[in-house]
Amino acid sequence: MARTVLITGGTSGIGRATAELFAADGDRVLITGRHRDTVERAAAELTVEGVACDATDPRQVSELAYRITELHVLVNASGGLPGPAAADLPPLDALLATWHANLAQNLLGAVLTTTALRPALAPGGTVISIGSIGAERRGGAYGASKAALAAWNAALSAELGPLGVTANVISPGYIEDTGFFQGALTPERRAALIAETHTNRPGTPADVARTAHFLASPGARHLTGQTLHLNGGAHTTR
Repeated sequence: MARTVLITGGTSGIGRATAELFAADGDRVLITGRHRDTVERAAAELTVEGVACDATDPRQVSELAYRITELHVLVNASGGLPGPAAADLPPLDALLATWHANLAQNLLGAVLTTTALRPALAPGGTVISIGSIGAERRGGAYGASKAALAAWNAALSAELGPLGVTANVISPGYIEDTGFFQGALTPERRAALIAETHTNRPGTPADVARTAHFLASPGARHLTGQTLHLNGGAHTTR
């Protein structure tokens, strides 16, 4: 049976790779993004449905939820590094704006989307949120927002478990072919990030997509409330 899969931030990088993989299964896939033109272009290229929606805007998220009556897989993939605060702001105001932007993009968007779609989540469904290795190591406002995402997920799992719905976070390390570094990644920094891994290679969006695909499979029905560290060994747990 074809499932309904919603992927926020599905126009590029991890979100796009995830949408492509679920669409290949014959699932009904909806992707979102903040800009209508990029959403429409990506949806046409992937042969999926596209909806322009800013996950941090309650009104837009409510309108998105109104479109979906039954949902089997929700992937909260929107987020990233916000742009710099306005240059004319006083230092503390700029700091506050930076923290607000990080929390909005990397935590509150997932919270709003999941809450709005909760009535549509079908038994046997799953919620997957994309975290970051930055939560484990000097990640500043970005890392703190991703750490909060994992803490929220633990509570979400307890809430959704009785409904037959799982909730997990995938926490990637360095992933190539995304816009995360916004063109600022030097060859030296890239080499250092790869050197941290045990596998001696960068991660790819497909690595994350395949992990999300597994979490949505029958084989992962007893896996919930977890943060899965997908980083080639750059950060290990025991």
